[in-house]
Amino acid sequence: MSLHRHSFLVIGMLAMLSASASAEAPKSIGKIERLDPAIDQLIPADSQIEVLADGFDWIEGPVWVPQGKYLLFSDIPPNKIMKWKEGEGVSVYLEPSGYTGKEPFTGKEPGTNGLALDPTGILTACCHGDRNLVKLFDGQRKVIADKYDGKRFNSPNDLVFHSSGDIYFTDPPYGLPKNFDDPGREQDWCGVYRLKKDGQVDLVTSQHTRPNGIALSPDEKTLYVAQSDPKAATITSYPVKADGTVGEGKLFYDGTSQVGKVKGLPDGMAIDAQGNVWATGPGGVLVFTPEGKQIGQLSTGEATSNCTFGADGYLYVTADRYLCRVKTNVSGKK
Repeated sequence: MSLHRHSFLVIGMLAMLSASASAEAPKSIGKIERLDPAIDQLIPADSQIEVLADGFDWIEGPVWVPQGKYLLFSDIPPNKIMKWKEGEGVSVYLEPSGYTGKEPFTGKEPGTNGLALDPTGILTACCHGDRNLVKLFDGQRKVIADKYDGKRFNSPNDLVFHSSGDIYFTDPPYGLPKNFDDPGREQDWCGVYRLKKDGQVDLVTSQHTRPNGIALSPDEKTLYVAQSDPKAATITSYPVKADGTVGEGKLFYDGTSQVGKVKGLPDGMAIDAQGNVWATGPGGVLVFTPEGKQIGQLSTGEATSNCTFGADGYLYVTADRYLCRVKTNVSGKK
C-alpha cells in the first residue's frame, strides 16, 4: 500500500472517529416543560438543556467559583473533583477528593459529594470516604467536622452555608461501603446537622430516612431538606428560628408516586434570588414557587443529581454522566 493512500485511510479513520465522538456527545438532551406561564419569566423561550461534557461516572455537587469564572463538581466513584471553564472544557481539579485513606476503598462512592464556598470563598466539601467535612485551600485539607456526640458521621452528603458562617448538612450512608448495613456505621440515624462557626455540631433533625440535598431560602427563614428514599421521595421545609434551630417541618413536595415511572429521586437543590426552588427529583429538575407550586421541569431523561446557578446567567445541572446548563432569566440567591 502506498504511503499516500495510507495517509488518506488514516485521515478517513480519524474523521470517522471524530464523527462518532460527536454523535456520542449530544448538544442537548431532554426538554423543558412549561407547566405554568410563570415559568416563562424564569426561562427564555429558546433555552435548551445544553450538554457541556459527558462520559462521567456519577457527578454531583456543582458549585460556581466567581473568582475564576469556572464550575467545580464531584465525580464520586473515581474520587475526583472536576473543573469546567468556558473555552477550556473539563480538567481534573483534585484527586483524590473524598477518600484519602491508604487502603483501597471497597465501596462505590468514595469521592466528595456536595461542594460549597464559605463566606470568604474557600471551597468546602462533603467527603464520603473520609466521612467528614473539609475546607480545601492552598493545597491543604482542613477537617472541620467528622463526629457528632463522639461518633463518626455516616458520609456527609450535601451542605449549605448560612450568612453567619454556620453550615447545615445532611448525613445519609451512601458513602459507606455497605450503605445502611455497614459494620462501621456509628450513628443510629441519618441526620441533618448544623456545624456552628465555633466548631460545635448540633443535630437539627433525625426524622429523615435518607436526607440528601439541602438549601436555604434567600431570607434564610426556610431550610429545605430533600429525601432520596424511594418509599418517601419528599422535600420538607423547616422554619429557621433566630437561634439557628428549626421548627416543625412541613411537606413541600412529594414525588413518591413518580418513582419508577421516570428516572431520579429528590436530591440537590438551588434557590434563585426570587425564592423559587429548583430541585432535582423524579424526571429531572423541578421548578417550584416559594409556596410549593410546580411551574416547570427540566426533563433531562437522566437520573439528575444536583444543580447550581452560575454568575453568568446559567443554571448548571449534573445529570448522571452529563454536565449540562440551561439559560435562565434569574440568578442564584446571594
